[in-house]
Amino acid sequence: MNLKPLGDRVIIKQDEAEEKTSSGLYIAGDAKEKPQTGTVLAVGPGKLDKDGKNLPMPVKKGDRVVYSKYGGNEILTDNEEVLIVRADDIYAVFA
Repeated sequence: MNLKPLGDRVIIKQDEAEEKTSSGLYIAGDAKEKPQTGTVLAVGPGKLDKDGKNLPMPVKKGDRVVYSKYGGNEILTDNEEVLIVRADDIYAVFA
């Protein structure tokens, strides 16, 4: 991947949409909802505080995260669809 996030941005590879329901029914392609989970591919340097120092980022490369449903922008790079979100749009990290 040839993208480097700036500021407090994070690049996420979204998890694949479920093919079947928990009861075993297959979901039609148009009805699939994209999950709000994914893996962090790259992390920017962080926000600057009022003194010009970088604040630490809450996530690191390789973390599995839950993020805002409407946060971020989808980008196609190297034939791979990724999502660029602000660190504030990330709600949780899987332990």
